Amino acid sequence: MASSNHSSETEFTSQSVSENPQVQIFLFSLFLGLFIVAFTGNSLIVIVISLNPGLHTPMYFFLINLAFLDVLSASTVVPKLLQNLVTKNTISYGGCIAQIYFLTWCLGAEVLVFIAMAYDRYVAICQPLHYSTIMSKAACFLIASAVWVISGTNATIDITLTIHLSFCGPNVIDHFFCEIPPLLPLSCSSTYVNKVMALVADMFFAIFNFLFILVSYGFIISSILKIRTKEGKKRAFSTCSSHLIVVTMYYCPIIYIYILPGLGQSLKEGKVASVFYAIVTPALNPLIYSLRNKDVKIALKKLCSFLGNNWPFGKLI
Repeated sequence: MASSNHSSETEFTSQSVSENPQVQIFLFSLFLGLFIVAFTGNSLIVIVISLNPGLHTPMYFFLINLAFLDVLSASTVVPKLLQNLVTKNTISYGGCIAQIYFLTWCLGAEVLVFIAMAYDRYVAICQPLHYSTIMSKAACFLIASAVWVISGTNATIDITLTIHLSFCGPNVIDHFFCEIPPLLPLSCSSTYVNKVMALVADMFFAIFNFLFILVSYGFIISSILKIRTKEGKKRAFSTCSSHLIVVTMYYCPIIYIYILPGLGQSLKEGKVASVFYAIVTPALNPLIYSLRNKDVKIALKKLCSFLGNNWPFGKLI
């Protein structure tokens, strides 16, 4: 009999994305392409911002944190998902626990980074005269440290509660990868504390923080509307639009997969949503921030020009 602090299961079987070989090939190519875009795009953002002193501002500092989290999040899910498309859909108990831990950490940290970015835009637009004082380098590092510590603590609590569960069969996860909501129904021990703690964390990270962002942007929009010139309004909106698009893309599936099941809704429809925030969003984020941001586009052009002139085959590119 399994004890209260370990599992008798040595591996889990995840749900197949598709049983059709042709569809599997298509999905493998799609997910691999999205992973390459996510890894390359976010890595470029980190490199471009790091190499350009003109981009060493609070907004881009938090963007580096977001880009790093996107790389980590995609790397946690996609490689194993690609493997499952070409081999059997199994993952070891330890691998499943590790995937849950890092994915939970990334999701929580990204939500808090969105809060930091919203606060940065609020100070920049609503309190511009005090911006350099409020968003000092020390303050930014303190905020970033809080983001990583709070999200890491949440992930540690969740995973500690999870490894104290007993899993003695069945071992088939009704999902494409390991997450807490679809894993809990497989436990043969009580999951009451896990569900309560997960719901509390989800309400804080998703609902409360989302409302905080909405309130922040309420003040931001109100301040922008008071700007007299059209050019001033356009410039102010352009610094916020990318962030709002990413927040919307990210929060909708997060709430769908984490909050609604806790309120009694089915997990079935949330599986596609989870693939969206775990794979699609990390690939789209760098495109949104680069295509809609003039400073980033200029910095990217400079980097490409530098690489083209210094690469041994630069003239052939």
